[in-house]
Amino acid sequence: MNKHGRQVGQTAATGFQIGVRRTLPISAEAAWAYLVSPEGLELWLGNVPNLSIREGEAFGSPEGISGELRVVKPESQLRLRWKKNGWEKPSTLQIRLLPGKAGQTTISFHQENLDHPNTRELMKMRWESVLNEIRHRTSSANNHAEERINP
Repeated sequence: MNKHGRQVGQTAATGFQIGVRRTLPISAEAAWAYLVSPEGLELWLGNVPNLSIREGEAFGSPEGISGELRVVKPESQLRLRWKKNGWEKPSTLQIRLLPGKAGQTTISFHQENLDHPNTRELMKMRWESVLNEIRHRTSSANNHAEERINP
């Protein structure tokens, strides 16, 4: 409990929230391209092969994730309603790309309106896993590209 009588990650107005970020050695353009590619979307959203990345677009995946894109700012931000099967209400998920030093981008996942500290912990683990996988997949792609350039 904090000094306001709330648990870690609990807000006064929006339930529980979680934020996870990683800085990767890729440009914001490359990070965006990966996040909205079929492979990237499947990693964090599920199998949604025909999803148009535009505001107002609704989605549902066989993995049980549904929602609607609310804000789309290419190479910068996605904000969406995000709900898993079994949840009473959707959460708000925001993904931001924050350019850093030359060739680096911080990818940030922030999710709010979560119903319980256990849900918060599960989503924290999910987004950490997603970011680790993005790091692995994008650094592998960069390494293979360098190998082709400099055999």
